[in-house]
Amino acid sequence: MMNVNKSKIALLLAASAVSMALTGCGGDDGTDGNPGNPGGPAADYINTLNLKVTDVTYNDGVPTINVFATNEEDIPVVGLTAFEVKAVAQLLPQGSTGAGDNAQWQKIGSNKEFTDNKDGTYSFTIPVEGYNSALTQRYNVIASASTLADGVTSVPRTELSQDFSGDGYAALYTKNIVSTETCNTCHAVGEKIYHGYTSVETCTSCHTPGLADSKGKPEVDFDHLIHNVHNSAKGWKADRTTGDFTKDAVKAQSIVQDNCQTCHVEPEADSGELTEWGNWSRIPTMETCTSCHTGIDFVAGKGHSQQADNSNCVACHSASWTAELHTSGFSDTKALIDTYGINVASTIDSTTQAATISIQVVDSSGAEVDISTILPMVQRFEVITNVGPNNVTLGYGGKDSINAIKNGVVDTNAAIEDGKLVYSTTKDLKLGAVGADDETAFTFVGWAMCSADGEFVKCDDPDFDGNDTDKYTGMKADLAFATLSGEAPSMRHVDSVNFSACATCHSAEFQVHKGGHHAGFVMSEQLSHSKDANDQPIIGVDACAACHTPDGTYAGGVNMGALETKLHKTHSQGDYAVIPGMNCDQCHNDFNRDAFKKKGAIATAGGQYTTPIAATCASCHSYNMDKFKTHVEGQGALVNVSKEEATNAAQLETCFYCHAPTPADHTAVKM
Repeated sequence: MMNVNKSKIALLLAASAVSMALTGCGGDDGTDGNPGNPGGPAADYINTLNLKVTDVTYNDGVPTINVFATNEEDIPVVGLTAFEVKAVAQLLPQGSTGAGDNAQWQKIGSNKEFTDNKDGTYSFTIPVEGYNSALTQRYNVIASASTLADGVTSVPRTELSQDFSGDGYAALYTKNIVSTETCNTCHAVGEKIYHGYTSVETCTSCHTPGLADSKGKPEVDFDHLIHNVHNSAKGWKADRTTGDFTKDAVKAQSIVQDNCQTCHVEPEADSGELTEWGNWSRIPTMETCTSCHTGIDFVAGKGHSQQADNSNCVACHSASWTAELHTSGFSDTKALIDTYGINVASTIDSTTQAATISIQVVDSSGAEVDISTILPMVQRFEVITNVGPNNVTLGYGGKDSINAIKNGVVDTNAAIEDGKLVYSTTKDLKLGAVGADDETAFTFVGWAMCSADGEFVKCDDPDFDGNDTDKYTGMKADLAFATLSGEAPSMRHVDSVNFSACATCHSAEFQVHKGGHHAGFVMSEQLSHSKDANDQPIIGVDACAACHTPDGTYAGGVNMGALETKLHKTHSQGDYAVIPGMNCDQCHNDFNRDAFKKKGAIATAGGQYTTPIAATCASCHSYNMDKFKTHVEGQGALVNVSKEEATNAAQLETCFYCHAPTPADHTAVKM
């Protein structure tokens, strides 16, 4: 028996091909098309490969699918080579494999053999085992990064997962809980996440309970695996020799922060997308829960009441309660952070040349709050002042820094006046000439409030060192500028990185450097002193230069602590990135190359400095320093020399005579 279904898009494509063919036949000046290739020429370039399963047919339960391939100009692509149906998976309904079990994908086939029909369509006939026409069928089609049959034309990696009913019509039900678009807020679009694959649908099509059972490894089932690799409760990859799970997810956890809502994002109402997004809280299972809650042995009754299967989970764990348990903490934190803000102002005394910083707490409506009324709950007010926003002069050790309040106690060098916290710097700021960058002092203020169970509480331990970060909440930081002359201050550019890009991965409530050394800076619109092209405030990261100076931080240049180098060194790029595949444009909205005209020497090793452009590049391109050094020193740069030498040569670099890097392509050169 044969069932055939052709989608509407297939009919439109056919009609379009006929239309193009008729256009070519009009008049006497038309030319004959190539035999077997009606409808015009095939694509000779492919920057984007679009794939679409146009129809599914079944012959005695064996599916044949046709896949239509086009480039970004909708021109058919002929000659694909590294092309396959990676998986045919059918969706076993909730409860069908056992009471309380979630719906599960079951892989039933795959095929690397196909027919190129020479018109942009490709036919796959896929042997399957256990096909059930009553179930949703998913076809996971992958074109690997390769070339066309000509061996020259490059093809970008492309993955497609398309669902159909068991008869080849539109699927009546599917299971998509998290979108690939959400993954791509951290993972770069089109770059491999793991095993070379780029989409969550590909992952779920292979990492099935059936795979876990066949390998005797429950940890490879996607529902377990995906949580395991994003939190560090236990190792997620076994050593081939010892069998111990030694690979951890500390970096991933530091980003996700155990916040379920980082990945589990509710779609817009009536969008028709991710209809099963709430599945995670609606259908709890042992397999999923043990990926984070590692102290539980359900069968043995350890850490939980004894149970052999999932049949009784929902008796206690209702959808609303499960969601509340896993999200309320982050909702409470956001509410606390939004309770207060601060307005920071700074002035410089013309006689003492000290900066006096005043800090006014405001509530969510902007009304002023007398700091004395919340003083017992203030864990810390950290006030950091440095000089020269573009080329910081005081370094890490020379900056003026104080905890003006700690654990509800005002420092003797600070005071509360008219409801404001007031502090005057005590170190020599070494201010420069009028109008110079180093005439501007800038002050970064971070603060925190003691908190517990979603409420601010009194800080009851005067000796608390801040290392237990569960005891307090970092609040919204602020930045202030002042000049000795009273003229407009110098400000660092903020048009290369907007903190909103950081927030897509780290969240808007990310408490930067929260711990014993710092209060946990929450970067918000309070910090903004510039607007973008759409008249929206830019949340800059320029305040970070108060500590991340050209001289580095506490270790000098050993850890490349300058802002220009530290962020790159920490995040890196490509296969070496903290998240493999990261690209510059995930953080950078632009490259302000003119900013280097205001920079000087940057510490890149112990007691050694490098000219600014080369130092910035070296923060990523340091795996072959000999080769790097030879190249850049031929363009006027100096690498790992004295500070004086690097300072004198800082404006002699000619890198941008040839190089024209952009966030999309930092390797671009002028032709």
